[in-house]
Amino acid sequence: MANDTDDRKSSLSGLSEREAKEFHSIFMTSFVVFVVIAIIAHFLAWQWRPWLPGPKGYSSLIDGVTAALPFLA
Repeated sequence: MANDTDDRKSSLSGLSEREAKEFHSIFMTSFVVFVVIAIIAHFLAWQWRPWLPGPKGYSSLIDGVTAALPFLA
């Protein structure tokens, strides 16, 4: 018990080494999950509407569209 108190005093975060390792593993797992979800979201957004226009600009991406709101056309 005294060793745990000594670890807390020497740490800047106030966590023991075991607690710091546990926090680090949870943090890294959640970070990796977040990055994977972000990559999937960016891929799906690219498939839906590419960020770089085609050779004719963005108008080439929406050929054949006559109205933005169909109920007003």
